Amino acid sequence: MEKYAVIMSPEIQYHFDVEQYPHHGSAGCKYKIYIGEKFIASLEPDGQDFLHVCQNPGNIDLEVLHLLAEQIELRHPRAAQLGEGDEPGYDD
Repeated sequence: MEKYAVIMSPEIQYHFDVEQYPHHGSAGCKYKIYIGEKFIASLEPDGQDFLHVCQNPGNIDLEVLHLLAEQIELRHPRAAQLGEGDEPGYDD
């Protein structure tokens, strides 16, 4: 499990525990988000591997979850960004 900190302002800091799980039926991953031991949200990739909120039982502000999704995307680049796909301009 990896721990991410999202800083909204110098006064407010959120600490999330992010667990990455295999996503059923695709090569992507599913992320479950916790604060301490409490499950608060989950994110899943769309067809282009951009993360979206799929559950928010902790009623966390969506802006905060979108910022967290951006942080996770930066830490786990999409296959196309790594040159592993059939993207235009990819040379073997």
